[in-house]
Amino acid sequence: MAKEPKKNTAHDIRAKTPDQLKDLLLDLRKEQFNLRFQRATGQAEGISRIRQVRRDIARVKTIMAEKTRSAAQQGV
Repeated sequence: MAKEPKKNTAHDIRAKTPDQLKDLLLDLRKEQFNLRFQRATGQAEGISRIRQVRRDIARVKTIMAEKTRSAAQQGV
């Protein structure tokens, strides 16, 4: 049986520090690259994981932007 990948919920992501968010984004982009490479070579097993990783990347980037905006507003 395949291991279920950990879901990154918005609540969990918001609890992370900016450095942790950068690390998470880097990890997700590496995973996305590996999944795309597997698909191109015909080795892909979990096609739905590609979609999930893409959405997780968007979620992390959105929360990073929110934190940046709120920090800029507080500094004004």
